[in-house]
Order: sequence, then structure tokens, then C-alpha cells
Amino acid sequence: MSIIIMLILLSILILVHEAGHYLAARMFGMKVDKFGFGLPIGPTLWEKQCGDTKVLVHAFLLGGYVAFPDDDKDNPLPEDSPDRFLNRPIYQRFVVVSAGVFANVVCAFVLVLLTAFLWGHMPSGKYDIFVKNIVAEKSQSVWSSGLQKGDKIVSVNGVVADTAGILTTYAKLSKAYDGKVDASLVEKNLDSLTRLNVAFKRDEIIPQGTVVRLPEKIYESPIHLSAMVLRGLEKYQDNQNSLSDAQKKLRDEFGDKNYYISTGDVTLTDIAYAYSDSLRPVNIEVLRDDKTVTLKPVYPNKEGLIGVELELREIVIPTKSPKSAIKASCKYMYEQTYMLLYGLWQIFSGKIPLKDLHGIVAITKVGGDIIQNNGIFSGLLLTAIISLDLAIVNFLPIPALDGGHVLFLIIEKIKGRPLDEETVNKIGTAGFLFLIALMVIVVFNDIYALLMQKL
Repeated sequence: MSIIIMLILLSILILVHEAGHYLAARMFGMKVDKFGFGLPIGPTLWEKQCGDTKVLVHAFLLGGYVAFPDDDKDNPLPEDSPDRFLNRPIYQRFVVVSAGVFANVVCAFVLVLLTAFLWGHMPSGKYDIFVKNIVAEKSQSVWSSGLQKGDKIVSVNGVVADTAGILTTYAKLSKAYDGKVDASLVEKNLDSLTRLNVAFKRDEIIPQGTVVRLPEKIYESPIHLSAMVLRGLEKYQDNQNSLSDAQKKLRDEFGDKNYYISTGDVTLTDIAYAYSDSLRPVNIEVLRDDKTVTLKPVYPNKEGLIGVELELREIVIPTKSPKSAIKASCKYMYEQTYMLLYGLWQIFSGKIPLKDLHGIVAITKVGGDIIQNNGIFSGLLLTAIISLDLAIVNFLPIPALDGGHVLFLIIEKIKGRPLDEETVNKIGTAGFLFLIALMVIVVFNDIYALLMQKL
């Protein structure tokens, strides 16, 4: 039922977008031949003539369109007819083309405002994080760190702990013996090794059976994450060096010994790399009895776990009055717009790979889960974000999208005449094929993520 509700909400967004185009066109008295729900791929499920406009519902529901007389090459209207879209003034065409985007923005704000009024509060995106239980094995470092049940986590590695996954993220990225090392730590260990073993140069093969003295163990440095990484809008770039398979095998042979007996195929550099891959601390501060307590470092295991069960309590913004509801809604819209634009920049700059892009299948699955677990109001907020995202993406200057049509109008205004129709069609076809290819990739990512239970 929650998935059906999410599909209905997504369908409404498509109708809102196309209704924006349609209403703007009718406002200027333009002739609209077709109002299509879904794309004309496969069979038409339903159609009806409503005045001058034929309304159609297609089997391929992922999309929609509004068709003007110009879209039909066999239309009997004269070339100079005012009922042709291309014969209308540029400002009217600009308004009509942009109206779908405008409708999605308005729809997003209405959904957010409605949620604020009916729910009585709005999410802030921030959380209070409490230790519900310690479930680690007795040998793990969390037991000696001083962490206790009921502690409120206030910072992790010096970063204020107000995002839901902060401790999990730091622990995962700080897992022990992960096969990666900091170049600075390798250099420090290599300097110590050369001082302790003066008979050998850095890259000289150490003869079999030779005892190599190891320096005092130095753990890896704590990692530091940006706010965007913690919010999932940016991938963490560790800039570390990876160990070879031979160096990983060498690392596992050290144990707690302060010496190593050479097998005749290693150098001091190999030993420095292997010796540098160790534990990485996670430094936690907690609030206990109204006092801030700095704990001893916690060292995640090889799976990136520290063995703590957490309780998250979302910090909400009360919206009991109309003023507070409008203020909270505007703030929410601003923050979501910023994050969507930032995420889009990450995609176009290549910082988020294509394999991490998801679409309608993932949205439906995740949206259904959110409605089922958190209620309809959380689903409405997600729908508002999707509507906002549709507006932003549709306004990109890509042929076959609204932004592409706006770009053509701007070029027409600058040149004083429209682009050649054949050129426009070729560019539009290329843009459409690009979008289809992108959709195929996104749907594949969605299905793969579902099969791998990553959603």
C-alpha cells in the first residue's frame, strides 16, 4: 500500500508539471492538441477529446507531454497561423515552456507548507544521538574507552554529532587493517626503520633469515569528514596509498612482535607500508550528567564496527502558528534546493559516478519504506523534494528538456530569428536519445541495488 501511495504521489507530480504547461498555454489562448500522461511508447490505455485538446494516458507512465499543432507535421494549419506555437511571441513561448518547472516548485512549496500545518512540526535534519547499548565483544576497545549506556554523543573526531549516521560513517571509514595507509605515516615509519637497521637501504632486498628491528607502533591518524560527506552529498576522498597483496600478507605476519625475520623478498619500504596499516582511532565526546566527557580513543574492527547500539531522536521545529509554518517551510525549501543543486554539481563534475545514480524504481522503493516507517507526512516531504528536483533537472539546458527549449528561445532572441528546424530536430533527437540512455543506466542501477539489497 505504501508503494502504491508513492506511485500515486509521483504520478501527481507529472500531472502538475504538464498542467503547468497546459494552463500557461491556455492563458495566452494557444491551441493545445494533446495532453499526454506517460510517453507515447507502446499502447494507449485511454483517450478522450476534451474541447480542442485530446487527453491520452499511455502504458509507459514514466513521463508526460503537452503537444501543440507544430508537433504534427501533417497538421493542416497554415504556416503563418497564430495557432502554431512557433508563431507566438518569444515571451509567451518562454512562459509556457517554463510553466512546468514553475508548477513543480509551487507544488513542492504547497506540500511542505501543508505538512508543516497538519503535522505541527518540521524536521530540522539534525539529531540527538544516545548510546542505547554496548554490544561489542569484551576484547574490543569500546569497553575501555569509558563509554556508557545513556551517554549523549556530542562530537566525533572534533565534529559536532548532529547527523544521523555520523558515528557509523566515521567507524566504517576508520576500520582496522583496511589496506590503505597515509603517506606521511609510511615515511615516518621508514625513517625509523632505516635508523634501526642501518645496514640496509630503503629499497634493498633484505636477505632471508635477517632479523629486522621494528620501531614503536604508531597508530594511524583520525580522519576528518566534511559536512557534505556526512550528509551523503559528497564522496570521501582519502588520498591514501593502497598496499599490494604482498604487503598485506606481510602486515598480517607482524603480530605484536618488535622484530621481523625476512623471507628474502622484502625491502624496508615494504615493511614500512605493511607496518603503517594498523588501527585508526575514533575520538568521541559525550554528555553525561550535564558534563562533557572526553573518552579514550575507540578503534573500529576490520568490519568498521565499534559495537554500539544507538538511539536517534530527531530534533524538530515546532510549526504551531501560521508564521512559524511559513518560516519553517521556506527554510526547508531553501536547504533542499541547495542540497539538490550541490548534488547535481557533484554528478556533472564526476565526483559522483554513474553507478551511484538512481531513479524512479529506487525512489518508489525508498519512498514506500519512508511512508511505511515514518508516516504519510514524511512521504509528502519526500514528494516535495522530488518535485523540486524535477523542476531543477527539467530546467537544465539539455535538448528535449524544458531548459533546452529555453536555450533555443534565448538563441532565437539573440539572433533575431529561430534556428533552422532541421537543426533543432537533430539536436532534440540527440538529447532525447541521451535521456533514454541515461534512464536505462539509472533503471539498471535501481534493479541491481534492489537485487543486492542495497535499498
